[in-house]
This record gives sequence, C-alpha cells and structure tokens, in this order.
Amino acid sequence: MAERDVDGRKPDHALPWRDRKRYLWPLGLLIPLSPFISWFLVDNLRLGLFWATGAWLLVIVIPIIDMLAGEDGESPPDDAIPRLQKDRYYRWCTYAFLPLQYAGLVFACWCWINAPMGIAEKIAMSFTVGVVAGVGINAAHELGHKSEKIEQWLAKVALAQSLYGHFYVEHNFGHHVRVATPQDPASSRFGESFWRFLPRSVFGGLRSAWRIESARLQRKGKRTWSFENNILNAWAMSVVLFATLIGIFGWEVAPWLLLQAVAGFTFLEAANYLEHYGLLRGKRGDGSYVRASPADSWNSDHVVSNLFLYQLQRHSDHHANPKLRYQSLRSAAEAPQLPAGYAVMIVIAWIPP
Repeated sequence: MAERDVDGRKPDHALPWRDRKRYLWPLGLLIPLSPFISWFLVDNLRLGLFWATGAWLLVIVIPIIDMLAGEDGESPPDDAIPRLQKDRYYRWCTYAFLPLQYAGLVFACWCWINAPMGIAEKIAMSFTVGVVAGVGINAAHELGHKSEKIEQWLAKVALAQSLYGHFYVEHNFGHHVRVATPQDPASSRFGESFWRFLPRSVFGGLRSAWRIESARLQRKGKRTWSFENNILNAWAMSVVLFATLIGIFGWEVAPWLLLQAVAGFTFLEAANYLEHYGLLRGKRGDGSYVRASPADSWNSDHVVSNLFLYQLQRHSDHHANPKLRYQSLRSAAEAPQLPAGYAVMIVIAWIPP
C-alpha cells in the first residue's frame, strides 16, 4: 500500500521529481531574438548603440542578472533521468533556436542594406548577430552529441552561420578524447591568456578535425575529398548559406557576414578557454593518460548562465556522460568551481591581467 501522511496525502519524498526550471528554458531563445530586439530599441529610442543589443546582453545584462540570481545546485535523481531524457519538450527548446537563429541572420542582412546605419552601427549589428552565432554553436554542441541522425544534421545546420562546421568532428572525436592534455588544442594551459589560446584552438582544432575525419574515411575505404566527409558537407552548408544571402542582398553584406562569423566562433572559444583552464590529467606508468574525471573540468551552477547555455557549465557530467541531454546534467560538487558563471568569466577572460 502506498505510504501516506496523516491527512491521506503522499509525502513529498514519494512524489516524482520535478524540474523547477522547466518553464524557464525558453528564456534562452531571447538570444536569437536579439537582432529583432535591436531593431525595436533603435526604432523607438533612436539610439544607434542598441544595434549592439546582443553584445550588451552577453557582457552586461546577463552577467549582472547571473550574479544577482546566484546558484542552483539541484540535480535530478537517477530515477528521474530516463523520464527527462524522453521528454520532448526539452528537445523543442533546443530545436526552436535554429529557425530563430536564421530568421535573425536574414533580418540582419536586411538591416545592413536598408536601415539607416553607419559603419559603427553595422559593426554593432555584426556583434549582435555574432552572439547569436556563438550561442548557436552551443546549440549545435547539444545536438551533435546525440545519436539521432536528424539532430546530428541540425547540429551542422546551426554551425553553418559561424563557418565552424569542423567543430562537429573535432569536439566529439578529438576534444572528448584528449581533454585536459597538452594534445588537446581546446584545453587552455595554466598562465595562457585567452588571446594566446584563441589562434591555437582555432587552427589546432581545424587541423585535428581534418586528421580525424581523413582517418575515419580511410578506415572505411572512402576518399577524403568526398561529400561523405563530415567537414566538407558541413562547410558546404556555409557556402550555400552565404552564397544565398549574398545573392539576395548583394555583396555589401559579405564583410558583415564574415565579421559575425568570426565574432561567433570567438565567443565559443571563450567558453572553451574556461572549461578546462590549467587542468591536466595524470599519466599511468605506461605513459597513457588516466581517464578524465570531474576534476578535469571547471563547473558552475550559476542559474542564469545555465539557462542560456543549456547547462554547458555542468561540464564534468557532460564529459562523463556526453549523451545526456542538458536537462539531465548533474552538479559535480567534487569538480573545481568557477567563482562566477560563464557570462561573467568570459568578460574577465577577454581582459587578462
């Protein structure tokens, strides 16, 4: 017979676990809406600085709210995870990012051509769209780890805007294998500034991805230069996207498309910089590295950053269980903890001492 209290109700511990943040996850969609918010603010307030609304959200608004809101270390219990994994509501919170992401990019192209903008305003809008592209890489990160082919394809679609299609290969099959070792270009070293890390991670990740994908195709007896190459077919999406936008709006949008892409992957690399800064796995007697542990990733339970980044900050559990969806990731008290959320720490990383 089910346990009941004196009033005949089930005690709290007998109730199924509920995600208290369930209806807060759609707040993350404010980021891809930022190009439209920019236009609305400029149109009503007549201040061109609001073309940079996406950047202001990233470096001012979200960090302040993140610090005020504090942390939420609640984790789903083991028996709730199968139910969370099957709950398609959370998937649609991720899927919805993509149409908004590309609607914002098309709208930005229209603004670059038709809105009363000077060079500074066009640069500002490029950074707004770049923030969307950067968080889009994070959406691709969430999707690209999953087994369903449609989600892997959507990951490549999300990466097209930032010209970072090789991330799909390098992150899953390079970074997750070599994390917190000198062989991983995406693991920052102790004492290394972000601006030294950035080119090493960008170009090192590109070289690594190409080697990994070439080796995979060779094992299958396939040619490297073919559309079975996951880097080439992802880059093809970028070519089609940029060619279509230039065909519709003209060559005038080309430099701004390039600038927003660079801004996008720079934001992504800032997150990479934080995730494993200065951490190094030990070695076994035979020279191989010990298995990655929670101690090899920086974590944060700051709630606002986690809402906007699909709990990327619960990074130790992500590395231990990469197939887990964001809503199922658990806090790791034994992992090193950042003093603030990614939104704050990224800004600090950009301005080294």
